[in-house]
Amino acid sequence: MLNTKVLVLNRSYLPVHVTSVKRAFVLLYQDVARAVDEQYRTFDFASWSELAVVEHDSIGLVSRLVRVPRVILLVAFDRVPKRHVRFSRYNIYMRDGNTCQYCGKRFPRPELNLDHVVPHSRGGLATWENVVCSCHRCNRRKGGRTPDEAGMRLLKRPTRPQWTPFMAEAFSLRRYREWGPFLNTVDVSYWNTELEP
Repeated sequence: MLNTKVLVLNRSYLPVHVTSVKRAFVLLYQDVARAVDEQYRTFDFASWSELAVVEHDSIGLVSRLVRVPRVILLVAFDRVPKRHVRFSRYNIYMRDGNTCQYCGKRFPRPELNLDHVVPHSRGGLATWENVVCSCHRCNRRKGGRTPDEAGMRLLKRPTRPQWTPFMAEAFSLRRYREWGPFLNTVDVSYWNTELEP
């Protein structure tokens, strides 16, 4: 239960992150965030812990059960997250769905590695457009060659993923009914699209 997900909003009610229930309770207790209920009312830790638990997921404290919030609002944070996805091993695995881009099989992360489409030894850069997930077998088979030279085909051309304020959905994290109003793609994109001068 402590590792299930909670949507984090900035103080303008825009989604900025998805965190664990454990971290959400820490933020509530430290008075950094407020829990948001289905009627968009906000609660500090003390008032949230007094709400009835009936028909809601809960965690047990020493003296009572406390509802698990599905959405929290940061009290002071009003920035919008960076509009780019960091180039990292984790994000490449997410982009490629933990799937070898040569054989198409899905693997646990320890059985995957990163492959430079144009080999590093030939000047291939470590960029979104040149790095893909591959299983160990396909990576050994390809070696220091291009896919064409190795007689292999990529499932899809690697690209830089686009940032969205509802990235959690794009990466298939579990979504709760309470998240819906804050992840409305039409509203979010309308208000956050950069305007031309």
